[in-house]
Parts: sequence; structure tokens; C-alpha cells
Amino acid sequence: MKKLLIANRGEIALRLIRAARDHGVASVAVYADADAGALHVRHADEAWGLGPGRPAETYLDIPKLLEVARRAGADAVHPGYGFLSERADFAQAVIDAGLTWVGPRPEVIAALGDKVAARRIAQSVGAPLVKGSDGPLASGAEAEAFARAHGLPIAIKAAHGGGGRGMKVARRIEEVAELFASAVREAREAFGREECYAEQFLDKPRHIEAQVLADAHGHVVVLGTRDCSLQRRSQKLVEEAPAPFLSDDQRARIHTAAADICRAAGYTSAGTVEFLLSRDGVISFLEVNTRLQVEHPVTEETTGIDIAVEQLRIAEGLPLSVRETPMPRGHALEFRINAEDPGRGYLPGPGRIGQFRPPAGPGVRLDSGVEAGSDVPGLYDSLLAKLIVHGPDRAVALARARRAFAEFEITGVATVLPFHRAVLEDPAFVSETGLDVYTTWVETEGPALAPAPRVDPSEPALVMGYLEIDGRRHRFGLPAGMVGAQAPAAAPPATPGGITAPIPGTLQSWLVPDGGSVRAGEAVAVMDAMKMETRIEAPAGGVLRHQVSEGAALVMGAVIATLE
Repeated sequence: MKKLLIANRGEIALRLIRAARDHGVASVAVYADADAGALHVRHADEAWGLGPGRPAETYLDIPKLLEVARRAGADAVHPGYGFLSERADFAQAVIDAGLTWVGPRPEVIAALGDKVAARRIAQSVGAPLVKGSDGPLASGAEAEAFARAHGLPIAIKAAHGGGGRGMKVARRIEEVAELFASAVREAREAFGREECYAEQFLDKPRHIEAQVLADAHGHVVVLGTRDCSLQRRSQKLVEEAPAPFLSDDQRARIHTAAADICRAAGYTSAGTVEFLLSRDGVISFLEVNTRLQVEHPVTEETTGIDIAVEQLRIAEGLPLSVRETPMPRGHALEFRINAEDPGRGYLPGPGRIGQFRPPAGPGVRLDSGVEAGSDVPGLYDSLLAKLIVHGPDRAVALARARRAFAEFEITGVATVLPFHRAVLEDPAFVSETGLDVYTTWVETEGPALAPAPRVDPSEPALVMGYLEIDGRRHRFGLPAGMVGAQAPAAAPPATPGGITAPIPGTLQSWLVPDGGSVRAGEAVAVMDAMKMETRIEAPAGGVLRHQVSEGAALVMGAVIATLE
């Protein structure tokens, strides 16, 4: 391996650029126009543009990515996480192009990426498992039938997804069909596949996972466990390693099941086997993520193993540098820093970062994809950075986390910093006797936080531009007035009886037709921003009149409908 194309963006692209450099491999970054000024573009040895458009036209465009690899002379491809990382067709296309794929073989991705097939593999090795549908569901009616047969709550999941995208939890029978349709839409947008299945959902479970490394020489090693129970919208906010407050028997069962599933699947590279742990001790296999996980740094900090570099070694045909589960070295926590407002239901908030003052000191690591002045596009995931803290035990790691968040400052966009500060004082999370948080704790019992202050965009003094010459980017700036630059469009004035967009984004769909009657609090539309769906509710009853069409790009505060 001489030159690695990184088919991703943001902090994971920068993380892999650094791993490549540590391993003595040149790096090639790719970027959509919206990411022209991103850190990963600046730090790579080369950077190639993918043009304008939504992810489907840039980071998800397989022919375009392979053409960049050809032009750049790359001989290997790492997909990072998200986007194409769990697409077997992308892995096969990379291999067919004569390049080294950094990840599991395509047939293994297909087998484990299909969550229904993965359940069958888990059953074959005796892994603990709750009941699920026999295959993908064809309609909301089939999802309702499963719920009636097996009871509520149920989880509706993208069969080819991950990271919480395309997953909905239904607790009432009347919401099953709508949530099934929502899961299908999210799955189609995020993964290009819309098949969804259902399984029983353990109420108030913890989320436990095992990090696995496997090479082509038959070695399969479980590096340890992580707890990822603090989530919102089924996406993780805080992770820690090793998973605390497990019995020796629970930890052994998780390790054994994870290793057995990966062996049965013929797994190679880094992967994560996920489980749910109910309050009464029931363990159930959830899924296998056939890629590097966002939370891999907490395992790196507690094992001393660079998981990203191990992936490169495995792809080169080298054996694992570790052959048995290492004893944990202390305790680590990772806090995801997302551009979301926890005081407004974790609404995503794209914009431009003002100040970015990260913490430092003993036990503090920051994996960031942004800096002061970075633009945060609304097209992608809201993750800006990850703060990882480490200590000799959990108590010290928590104390260092409190110190780190007292130092951390970000302005210009709303972030989840207030949530992290609050949860670090909450007995449900920081207790020395056990974890009282669970996968929906944030939405049901989490801290109540004030909304972040609104920040209006201002006109830049300079308009920054980039030129690409032979794979190298060159930055220039011109006075704003010189090129007729304008500030981003402001939200229009409020309209009496109007329903407005709570975030900048795209109107995904109307839930109530034009001219339909609505009740106060009824969901009338769905918006998409930063790869999340947000339901918009009517503030009062009346007759709904659409003001924009599905697919419209909206600024925050734009009037989407009126009520008569």
C-alpha cells in the first residue's frame, strides 16, 4: 500500500489521514463543494473535488470516487464510517478496479450488513437474541401485524443500515405504519436501500458492544467492551470503555458471542458486534457494524492499540499485532460534539463556527473535523468533533471530563456542550454503584436545558475560494464587495397563523394534504437536515395551506404553511 484514498469527510477523514501518515502511506482526500474549506482537505497529501450536490452526487457516487482514485494513482481505499462504508457493492467495485479495500470482504459485508441475515448467523452460533421478522417488511401493515403478534414496543430498522439511521421505535400501534414509512425514507436517503425489518425492543436497555479485530490468518480478537447507552434519536452521544457495571458472566458471554459471530462470518478487519442489555439482565444480539466505529478511540485509549492502523495492516495481509484480549488500561469516555441544540429537541444547526477553543491537559484527546471559522453544511451528519478523556479509573475519567468541558468553548452554532456538562453532574450517569441510563433516557428523563441563543449569519469580510491544480488546492480571498457577495438569506418575517421551519434544511414530505384539517400539536410535515428527520407540528388547529413544495430548500424561520 502506497497511497490511500479516503472516501469520507470530516473528523474521520482527518483521523485516517493521520493513521496513513503514521503507517507511512500517502493520503488522498475527496471533498464536495460544500466541504472545500474543510480541515481534512487541507491536511491530506492530495485533495480532489467531487463537485456540487447532495451526498448521492458526491460522497455516495461510486464511479466518481473510483475515477478520483485512478487519476490520483491511489492503490487502496478506506471508506471511514457512514456513507459507503457498509456497502458491499462499493467494496466489490474497489476490488474490481484493482485496488486494495480496507475492510471486510464484500460477501461478508453483504451477509452481516443485511441485518436479517446477521440475525441468522447469530442464531447459528447460539448468540443471545430476541424475536424478529423473518425478513424485510413490505408495508406498514406488515409492521403492524408483527407488533400485534409479538407485542410492543418494536424497533423498525433499516436492513442495510447502521448508526441509528433508518431506525424507529414504535410504542403505540397507531404509530407503527407512519414510523415504518419514516424508517424507509431515512434508509433510502442514508444507504440507498429502503428494506426495513422489525424486532422486539427491550424496554429501557443498555447498549453494549464488543470491538473485534480479525485478520486473514484466522486470528479473531475481542479488544473489549463499550457502553453506548446515552443516545438521542437512536444515535450515540456518549460512549465509554470498558463497559462499566457488567458481571464477569455478562462480559464473557458478550466476548464469546462477538468472536463466534465474526468467525462464523469469515470476518476480517475491524468490526463491532452490538448487543442490548435489559434491566433484568437479558442480553440480545443487535447487529454487526462492518466498519470502524465512531467510538473506536475509547478502545484505543484503554488498550494502546491503534485500530485504524491495524485496519491498514490487515488490508496488507499482515497478521494482527495482538492475539488475545488485552487487560484494560484504565477507563475512557468519548463525548460526541454535534452541531445540535439540546434545548430545542436536538435540532441540528448548520452554520459557521465562531470561536473554537478546545480543552487540553492530562488525559484529554480531541478528534476534530472543524476549527474556528469552519462552515458546518446542512447536507451531512451533525458531528463536529469527539472529546475523549482517559483516566486510571472511571471516577478520574469523569473528573477530567468535567474539567475539559469547563474549558471547551464553541460559538456561532448551537452544540451539545450544555448536555455533556449536565450529564456529568447527573447521578443516573455518574453513580459509583451502577448505570441508570438507557437508550431512550435522554428523551425521557434527561436534563432539561435552555435553548441556545439564535445566531444570525453575518456577511464575511472576504469571500474565500479554492483552485485545484493537479490535485493540490490553493486558497485565495477577495473582498466581499468586489465579487458582489451577499450574506446568506435571512428568514422572512413571521406570518400570522404561519408554520415555520425550525431549522435550515429540506422539506422531506407533507403528512397532511393541502386543505386538510389539523389539530394543535399534530405533525404536518417532515424536514430533513444533517441526515436527521424533524417533524413539524401545528401550533393550533385549523385548515392547512401549503406554502412550499416537497423538496424545497428552506432557511430557518421560513413559512412553510398557514393555518386558516
